[in-house]
Amino acid sequence: MTVRLVDAHVHLWDLDRHGLSWFRADLGLPRRALGSDLRAVAGAGPLLGVGVPLERAVAVQAGDGDDEVRWLTAQRDGVVGAVVLQHVPEQRGCLEAATAVPGGTVRGVRVAVPGRAEDLGDVPGLDALMGRAAELGVVVEFLVRWEQLAAVALLAARHPATSVVVCHLGLGSGALVEGWARGLAQLAAQANAAAKVSGVVTAAAGDSARMAQVVATAVDAFGLERLMFGSDWPISARVAPYPQIVARTAAALPTLTATETAAFWGGTAARLYRL
Repeated sequence: MTVRLVDAHVHLWDLDRHGLSWFRADLGLPRRALGSDLRAVAGAGPLLGVGVPLERAVAVQAGDGDDEVRWLTAQRDGVVGAVVLQHVPEQRGCLEAATAVPGGTVRGVRVAVPGRAEDLGDVPGLDALMGRAAELGVVVEFLVRWEQLAAVALLAARHPATSVVVCHLGLGSGALVEGWARGLAQLAAQANAAAKVSGVVTAAAGDSARMAQVVATAVDAFGLERLMFGSDWPISARVAPYPQIVARTAAALPTLTATETAAFWGGTAARLYRL
């Protein structure tokens, strides 16, 4: 079975063209993070130890400005296969804007609400968003903290025709807690839900043991065919170079069948984002 390496979670930006409200010089991040830069750091040699180079990436909007939307959706560098736009409930209709973007690369919308209520009751319009996403055939992603996973599971249950993806396993670099595993299992019980193994590698000593526990919990919940690899580049470059992110993720995985390998490293992302 052919393995495709599709990175399901990267960010691109160019601060000379659009601002990012969260960007600070002391973060140690580049002012420009382009598809060509991603290709350079990932394409120096084959990844996964089996001669598989990076084929495509899903670019998740790093900010929420319309100028950034125009710039991001205009990228035609051969790496970006799909774009996920940021949904800001109080500001604009992201999905309606997506339908007007030429080129057809918009395949998802992200609801980034880790600072909101545990039950997401203070996030307006989520059910309408989920319904419209199903009509348009786009993925709805959630960047949430682990306490909010149960609320995402309820949304997924109410909208079984909408593909739901949780970023960074709903955990990121956080410590493992019983509530996270329980919430992840609740979400995984919905057949329309999937998750990105992204943003979970840390620079802490002994992180390989933590990573193994994190990935084992995710695999127990979702299986391998509803999980997908994401690097979170270039944020991840603060932790380790791109090939090391791939290698450390691979080391945390259990022994995979050929079908599971193909799904995790590219097949699931290619299916959900229609690459």
